[in-house]
Amino acid sequence: MKKIGTLDPAPGAEKPSCARIMRAAFQAFTEKGYAGTSTLEIATRAKISKRDLYANFPNKRAILLACIASRAARMQLPPDLPPPRSRDMLVSILTRFGATVVREVCQPEVIAMFRLAISEAERSPEIAETLNASRSVNRNTLAELLAEAQAAGILRDGDPRQMMERFFALLWGDLMVGRLLGVMAPPRPAEIDRRAHEATEALLELHGKPTPDDP
Repeated sequence: MKKIGTLDPAPGAEKPSCARIMRAAFQAFTEKGYAGTSTLEIATRAKISKRDLYANFPNKRAILLACIASRAARMQLPPDLPPPRSRDMLVSILTRFGATVVREVCQPEVIAMFRLAISEAERSPEIAETLNASRSVNRNTLAELLAEAQAAGILRDGDPRQMMERFFALLWGDLMVGRLLGVMAPPRPAEIDRRAHEATEALLELHGKPTPDDP
């Protein structure tokens, strides 16, 4: 299945030394805000020189991009995933994908990044823009998957992007808002699996074509 959107990591993000820089940057961003964090602060926390920092990342935004891209990569569907050819195959893909997204996004560090983007929305809109690019990867990928399911005769006709938005709405409910406000704990594995399964079944009930066994 071809990706129609990707979030590429910043140059040098694959180097071992980058992990230390990214950890230091994320800690500084969450404590001092993006605008209030300098590259000197990041280098000091990472215990490297600014020269070494710039050898790995061209600027502060590139470090932020790498922090987000490293998480986004863990939520994406495999690039070589074949198009769904049956209802059962689509159910398996959607359930696994939904569970992965909820599990990764509900991680404390990811929630902290979303809170940072909200708090810095006016001073540093690039955080929200970068996070939104990350979200777009999964949303575009899912819309393409659903379009392929339509072509295979698994789903009814309709706008695959609207189906995609409905799936995410069914998947999340109030969970994201609750996590951002700190009033809901990260869901346990069984709860994550339940959400993914129920969202998948609800989407297919709304948009799936009748199977030969249906009355």
